[in-house]
Amino acid sequence: MTTYGLKSNQELTPRQRQVLQFVTSYSDSNGYPPSQREIALHLNVSGTLPVMKHLDALERKGYIRRESVNRGISLSTPVSRHVSLPIVGTVKAGHLSTAIEDVQGYFSVDQMAVKGNDCFFLRVSGDSMINAGILDGDLALVRPQTTAENGDTVVAMLDGEATLKDFYREHDHIRLQPANPNMKPI
Repeated sequence: MTTYGLKSNQELTPRQRQVLQFVTSYSDSNGYPPSQREIALHLNVSGTLPVMKHLDALERKGYIRRESVNRGISLSTPVSRHVSLPIVGTVKAGHLSTAIEDVQGYFSVDQMAVKGNDCFFLRVSGDSMINAGILDGDLALVRPQTTAENGDTVVAMLDGEATLKDFYREHDHIRLQPANPNMKPI
């Protein structure tokens, strides 16, 4: 979601975030904002009263401005383009661990750092990647994909367990290499 205004989007309710995201994407795609009726259809609500309440809140919080005309919604000047990505659990930077997938919160990053719509964060646990500057407690930005190049840092899933390591394809196997000389590759 693109964040506009002076406030943090963490001040928005999930529904307000949904309205702002729709107004932003609709405006970007069409060159003009949606009508209140179009927002209501997107939210699957009958009538525009709920939409008006969400728009009032977004205006009060500085995300939008409104004029008393049809399609009179305008986005506030973008302070920065950020996306809010979920923190969906922990990954061991050490031995393999069972992957935990429960949303623990959200973290906002610059949109330019994100490639794709399915990125998320995992909190790092352990010190096997310490020489790569990935420390215990850090957030690792993850983009799901099915392939990797030699030297890529990956979250590898093996039989439902996850680990954070550098990836190397060798003659007859794959090596997952820690960035810590005190630990052995997998």
